[in-house]
Amino acid sequence: MSGPHKHVIRSAGCLCLLSLMVAGCGRQSEAPPPAEATETAGPAALASGVVESDYGTPVKDRVATLGLINKRNNITQDIVLKPGESRRVGNVIVKLATCERTAPWEDPQETGAFVQLFVEERASIQDKLAWHKVFSGWLFKNAPSLNVAEHPVYDVWVKDCAMKFPGEEEDPAASASRAAKPKAKSEPAPDTAGDDDAPVEEAAPQ
Repeated sequence: MSGPHKHVIRSAGCLCLLSLMVAGCGRQSEAPPPAEATETAGPAALASGVVESDYGTPVKDRVATLGLINKRNNITQDIVLKPGESRRVGNVIVKLATCERTAPWEDPQETGAFVQLFVEERASIQDKLAWHKVFSGWLFKNAPSLNVAEHPVYDVWVKDCAMKFPGEEEDPAASASRAAKPKAKSEPAPDTAGDDDAPVEEAAPQ
């Protein structure tokens, strides 16, 4: 394999190495939902085994934006999570272990997130409702087909991982906007010295 496909697979593979330290990549099994996953869990729930990088924002300070769709009603919503946080939406729970993106000096660019998806459902008509872990693994923004959440109702994907690397602009969009905006020219103050027509302030009556 050669060309850009080789670089995408290599970049995605590097991100997936981290997943092996968190949990099995793409492994699916039955499990109860995280105890803290009611609405949003705090960063204390950060999964153990996450490896810190020497560069970039610490894992605990990163913010991932994930997309979630309910195929029954075609409703899509964005879920913003920090590593270790979970969000419950109806009978589905999305949990983020970590997110990552390639450094600015690496090519090609890729963004990934290690996500777990729990769904409360019945295995059969006779069974009671129970929580099942239907997905656990890395998702990639630019190569979504490498790993997908295979569920008939819900799907989740990664949209962004907010983190910074040394030397990056604080807000590249704002910086570009300021550069494109022309500077306002300052008008010189009118010189009224020696002008007989200039208004003269009258002294206040004594």
